[in-house]
Amino acid sequence: MRWSIKLGRYVGIDVYMHVTFLLLVGWVALMHWRQGQSISAVISGVIFILAVFLCVILHEFGHALTARRYGIKTRDIVLLPIGGVARLEKMPTQPLQELWVALAGPAVNVVIAAALFVWLTATAALEPIQSLTVATGPFLERLLFVNIFLVAFNMIPAFPMDGGRVLRSLLATRKDYARATRIAASIGQGIAVLFGFVGLFYNPMLLFIAFFVWFGAGQEANAAQLKNVIGGIPVRQAMLTDFKTLDRTDSLEKAVELTLAGSQKDFPVVYNGAIEGILTQTDLIRALSSGERRASVISAMQAGFTTVDSLDMLETAFTRLQDCNCHTLPVTDDGRLVGLLTMDNLGEYMRIQSAMNN
Repeated sequence: MRWSIKLGRYVGIDVYMHVTFLLLVGWVALMHWRQGQSISAVISGVIFILAVFLCVILHEFGHALTARRYGIKTRDIVLLPIGGVARLEKMPTQPLQELWVALAGPAVNVVIAAALFVWLTATAALEPIQSLTVATGPFLERLLFVNIFLVAFNMIPAFPMDGGRVLRSLLATRKDYARATRIAASIGQGIAVLFGFVGLFYNPMLLFIAFFVWFGAGQEANAAQLKNVIGGIPVRQAMLTDFKTLDRTDSLEKAVELTLAGSQKDFPVVYNGAIEGILTQTDLIRALSSGERRASVISAMQAGFTTVDSLDMLETAFTRLQDCNCHTLPVTDDGRLVGLLTMDNLGEYMRIQSAMNN
């Protein structure tokens, strides 16, 4: 993943740490140095924040492994300064399945908190809550309360927290998925307004949470609308069938001619009927800027590319377009190139479908 460091692969799932997470570790180290003025204080603070995020990773594995039970794969788990994200290939379509997947993450933190409580009680190590702060107090007891906080925070009934998905899944048992999402998103944005109002007067941190919840709810509503529009529709119904290709022996000048003659931006490079690569407009401009106008398209094309089958669903194709951070997907049928799917024509198809459904 871009700007991420791979931490390893566990139970078949890649775990990454975004580089910005290092900024959080550095900030924690600085705060503990200012407070304790000692290396031991810094090390203690860093170890504690790493322990907290280990609990976060286990939380995300709870989601991922429960989703696996329903046949849903997880692309990866990413550790961010604001938490973790288990990137599922898709959300469960059955409300009860989504309910269990959403609850699995907080359930992991409940188990961790319960285990810590039993241990601290058995060893008589529990101290009064009043004596605890984020930076001071028994290590395990602070970790216990962090896990309790993670459960409470994640169960707020607002997207993108788990509580929002729990609310949506419960609503979806009685309403259609899109309407259940709109209701849950509206409730989430109402909670965001409340957080923002309280944050103005008492705690500025709530303003950040309000911003996070407001936009998370909006994105979830948009995703549900997208699913409602393109759900169950195969790629072949939306793909471009009138397109141009380049041969591996063509020069970049030929690509310039095709670009200026029409509206196509990216061109599949084929040889004997097989796709060998994609020449994107960005790659073409870069090559031309280097004075390579007479060079072969092979010198500028992308040999690594993502394809989609004509019988795949548009939801799958949309996800691949997002994952590959590309503009165009070649569409194949039995290995043969039969069309192109671009962000532009997908957007047009969605607008037409939405208008027809109104």
